[in-house]
Amino acid sequence: MTQTINSVFEAQQQYKYTLRNTNAAQRIKKLKTLKASIEKNESSIYKALQNDLRKSHFEAAVTEVIFIYGEIDFAIKNLGKWMRPRRVGKSMVSLMAKNRIYYEPKGSCLIISPWNYPFQLMMSPLLSAIAAGNCAILKPSELSPSTSQIISKIIKECFEEQEICCFEGDVTVSTTLLNLPFDHIFFTGSPAIGKIVMEAAAKHLTSVTLELGGKSPTIIDQSANISNAAEKIAWGKLVNAGQTCIAPDYILVPEHKEQEFIKAYSEATQRLFFKNNQQINEDAYAKIINPKHFKRIVALIEDATSKGAKISYGGETQEVSQTINPTLLTQLPSAANIMNEEIFGPVLPIITYKTVDDAIATVNSKSKPLALYIFSEDSKNTRHIINNTSAGGTCVNDVLIHISNPKLPFGGVNSSGMGSCHGIFGFKTFSHERAVVFQSAMNMSSMIYPPYEGKSWVLKLLKKLM
Repeated sequence: MTQTINSVFEAQQQYKYTLRNTNAAQRIKKLKTLKASIEKNESSIYKALQNDLRKSHFEAAVTEVIFIYGEIDFAIKNLGKWMRPRRVGKSMVSLMAKNRIYYEPKGSCLIISPWNYPFQLMMSPLLSAIAAGNCAILKPSELSPSTSQIISKIIKECFEEQEICCFEGDVTVSTTLLNLPFDHIFFTGSPAIGKIVMEAAAKHLTSVTLELGGKSPTIIDQSANISNAAEKIAWGKLVNAGQTCIAPDYILVPEHKEQEFIKAYSEATQRLFFKNNQQINEDAYAKIINPKHFKRIVALIEDATSKGAKISYGGETQEVSQTINPTLLTQLPSAANIMNEEIFGPVLPIITYKTVDDAIATVNSKSKPLALYIFSEDSKNTRHIINNTSAGGTCVNDVLIHISNPKLPFGGVNSSGMGSCHGIFGFKTFSHERAVVFQSAMNMSSMIYPPYEGKSWVLKLLKKLM
């Protein structure tokens, strides 16, 4: 495997110089070929996602496949505009010159994707890499093997290895790839593995985009419509059984609103994910990816309850089917593990607060999250929360939906990630913004050349003009 990886890498090192000269029409043709292959293999994609995560056809379509169709179409529509050199203003020494920013491909890229949205989170950065004119090696997650296989099949149908190649396998494949001097690495996964990726990239001074996660909080204020908030939070928390990097991780609610929220959340959950209010609807509710992660989430619940937390709703688990019912935890001590690590499952802690500033202090006591959600009808409160917190992205009176707009950047900050993707932001991620100056024959830069005697007037002029 190592020899094969090295030979593909070397082939891409040569071919990247050919790709950098492709025009918009050629790249659009590649995107259309990719979309056609996805359409041809669509039923196999849904079957793979059902095998790996028990995702329903509808959920898989909305969150994985149609999502990618939308991104491809958006790139096709706008790629010509993105690729055009951008005019910028002039400075004193380039007053007569033409100043441009050129977008050139970074070259050979490594894309490592996770298991929770295994199709979407591979294809999204891939289409950006193609749009920007790069070669790419793909490493899908071994924890979602069915989806990894269909991704590999699609790539083989669409591309030669010297341009795009997919390598399946475990951590040994990832380690081999990370030892190579790529021009850019795009990684989606946990902060812990993100640090390993960044350390490996540093050895080659390779640029990185890290799409990580963390504990994304939801603040419900005094003015919020609790019933409306609870339904949106229930959907956002429980889609894909909570295995979503931007899922609400914990709730901050005013003390006197806690019981109202518990009631509204449990009712919303019953409507959305249960049959006859009794049995989990497996056609709407995914399973935990594997036994290891199932046991990890169960251990978080057990640790919390052993330290004084209360299960206020749910808590049932089925190990055989790897299903954990929607669960609410209250009265959580700060020492509980579930309050100090990303949950990545259908368990939702509730923290009460007295004032909005108390809620803000709780958010700011933790690492900067990938997402922060605010439910409020008070615009002053909303502005106050946004101005006094930091997060990769924020939704007001909704959850998750900011990821669906390709006109918005999606990415984290500090421990929740670096860099952004989707739309032009993904195109720029896989591009180098190259400054180019076309100097005029009538340039003024010679006035700063030596000798300097008698040129004090130049310094006075520059102070005024710069």
